[in-house]
Amino acid sequence: MDGAQTGQSSEAIVDAFKKDLEPLESGDVLLILTDNKTGASYCECHVRAEKLVKLGTTDVPLDPTHPNYRANRELTDDKAFEDMRRDALQRRSFSNIVAEYIPAEGEERPLKIIGGQHRFTAIQQALESGIDELHGLKVYFGLDMNQRLDVQLISNTNITVSGALTDRLKETFRGPNLREWCQNVGLLKKNQDFGDTKTRGGPLTVDLVRTFIENFYAGQKIKMRDFSKTETTPYLYKSGQDDARWQKFLDEHPGIWTDKKLKTAGEQFARLVAAQRAAFAGKKGVADFSEKALNGGVLSAWAFAAGMFQPQAQRLKRHYALADHTGHDPLNAAVLAKGRHKTDNDSYRGLGYRTDARERAQMVELFEIVSGTGDKINSRNVNAAIYARFAKQALLDAERTRGA
Repeated sequence: MDGAQTGQSSEAIVDAFKKDLEPLESGDVLLILTDNKTGASYCECHVRAEKLVKLGTTDVPLDPTHPNYRANRELTDDKAFEDMRRDALQRRSFSNIVAEYIPAEGEERPLKIIGGQHRFTAIQQALESGIDELHGLKVYFGLDMNQRLDVQLISNTNITVSGALTDRLKETFRGPNLREWCQNVGLLKKNQDFGDTKTRGGPLTVDLVRTFIENFYAGQKIKMRDFSKTETTPYLYKSGQDDARWQKFLDEHPGIWTDKKLKTAGEQFARLVAAQRAAFAGKKGVADFSEKALNGGVLSAWAFAAGMFQPQAQRLKRHYALADHTGHDPLNAAVLAKGRHKTDNDSYRGLGYRTDARERAQMVELFEIVSGTGDKINSRNVNAAIYARFAKQALLDAERTRGA
């Protein structure tokens, strides 16, 4: 067990834990075990609510060098949580609370709750009513950063959790670059972290930012003279599934955090997001329209187009100026919703609702058309984009058939 981060020996950390938390399993009964996958040391024990609440906290950073960014998911005030709180008041003894014990001088709450924050909160509220039951804990000691990330991930996979939280944990472990880039360009507020779920109006999730950045560079590989006969479908990152792809991208693009063109693209997209939201401020029943810029199909295509237009100053200027259009919201969401191909069935809700490959490709066609004319988005160029994509797809399919 590594006690370097606390400056104490392994034995001293365990002794401090026994003294502080007074687990039911005292003396030699408290077994210190090892997770052979990571080498992490831990024990399983039972602790009274009074000690657990007094010395425990759910305010836990994954990386102590960036303490403003939490490891835990947000508490959800749903029926399951209400049931849990009611059970605690009925003297239920909970188990499977996962924590790390980190003693330090002046640290009033050395028990960091990694998994089970809903249970911890229910126990905390029950204690206020005099309920002081024993509860089961799995407590880790002396974790390094790799071990801490592993514990965070396995703790949160014991519950139904979004891939967005997994992405956020892994990105926090990777370092502050992606988060700080988003804060600098305005896609996150100052000191704001990525969302752990996808919610309208909530913080941006990691998968969308990865999608934006990768497509900006993918677009730069397109030669505009060959646009009509080139595959131009952006990639959409999958929440909780694409970390290996993202790491490969980072390895191949070491200079992205100082790329001024990427930074400008991020700032301009943040302007578009703000302008789209502002167009519907105070209006009810328009959540889909106000968040249209953050639809995966729209976001990926906008970033792809921004990269594609880098060598063409006039197109790029028009693309970035989309946020400045007046008279209706910049993306004209109502018109997008009416855009459809003659082969679409009745369930198709129009352009900019779905995020599949066809939707992403059609949005690229739309941005190409608008950047060429300086028009606002209107029904004419929306329909033109949809049919242009079908024509391009037929051409590409024919070429692939000939080459088969």
